[in-house]
Amino acid sequence: MSTLEEIKSRLDAHIGETVTVVSQAGRKKYTKRSGILRSTFPSLFVVELDEEAQFKQASYSYADVLTKNVDVDFAD
Repeated sequence: MSTLEEIKSRLDAHIGETVTVVSQAGRKKYTKRSGILRSTFPSLFVVELDEEAQFKQASYSYADVLTKNVDVDFAD
């Protein structure tokens, strides 16, 4: 994925599917969350997290995916 539009279109194709998101939470610290990709917006996407998570939803920007601060894996 090389542009923000390509990232958004790839995520649009997976709305409603289970995803795992790994994001940087600081220096050498990562947060791994699983949930369902609920919606995409012009600059970010929203993941509805599993029940055991502390939050109901989390949002991530396409720029973070582009800069590899966030990694999105789809369940196959």
